[in-house]
Amino acid sequence: MFLTRQHLKTAGMLGVAFVATSGLGACATYKNEFANINTRLDQLDAKVQGAAQSAESANQSAQRANQRLDQIEGRVQQLETAPRRAARG
Repeated sequence: MFLTRQHLKTAGMLGVAFVATSGLGACATYKNEFANINTRLDQLDAKVQGAAQSAESANQSAQRANQRLDQIEGRVQQLETAPRRAARG
């Protein structure tokens, strides 16, 4: 059986259709992979935001504790340098 020009055109068109279909299928696969990556990035972003808020809260607590220590430091020095009282009894 000899291949005619019509058969060659048909085979060529089927080849092009196969390549195009394969290419579009690959695009869909990449689209799904990018969607998964974006989802993971969103989850990581949420965790980072939560950690940043926790760190800020801890920083504020530490600053308040330091302010309180600064407030009582003078009183502690007074008590340490004051003359000792005689024991009763």
